Amino acid sequence: MSEPQTRPTPPNALDELPGELLMWVLIVSELLVFGAGLAAFLSVRITDPAGFAEAQDHLHRTGAALNTVVLVTSGFLAARALHLRQAGRRAIARWHLVGAMLLGTVFLWIKGIEYADKAAQGISVETHPFFMFYYLLTGFHAAHVIAGILILGLVAIWDDAHTIEVGAAFWHMVDLVWVLLFPVIYLLA
Repeated sequence: MSEPQTRPTPPNALDELPGELLMWVLIVSELLVFGAGLAAFLSVRITDPAGFAEAQDHLHRTGAALNTVVLVTSGFLAARALHLRQAGRRAIARWHLVGAMLLGTVFLWIKGIEYADKAAQGISVETHPFFMFYYLLTGFHAAHVIAGILILGLVAIWDDAHTIEVGAAFWHMVDLVWVLLFPVIYLLA
């Protein structure tokens, strides 16, 4: 008597996601929050394009561009750490994670300089709707950078390839959000 043959189950799209499903739920929900914030920013901007353009002139575009390079480079280091760990190069993978964390700290330092300059100019969330959105969106992003640095630190300690993959996914979300915030807040004319 032969046993019935079972057909292989086709792969589920969720099975193909790198990392953990819950991390992807978090990433997607955070992207939706930032997307809603950017949509609100753009909607209000339509009502006062001249005021938004004038307010935008108070920003540090060079510092923001440098921060873009800093975060993209840190994302590269996080991705490289995963590849190095998968290749069995544990120590160098950890150093790449530390490098990504340090670059995250550099990002916060540069952002802090910009915030301090705004404070010295007396610019607050009440100065103009542009600055309300500026502080809300960039401040919320900075909180994610801090969380990402902590996640990368934990991943560097428990550094199996799977945890690095999960931590790097979050860090790439932080990168992606900045790559969207930078042109809309700093460059959109």
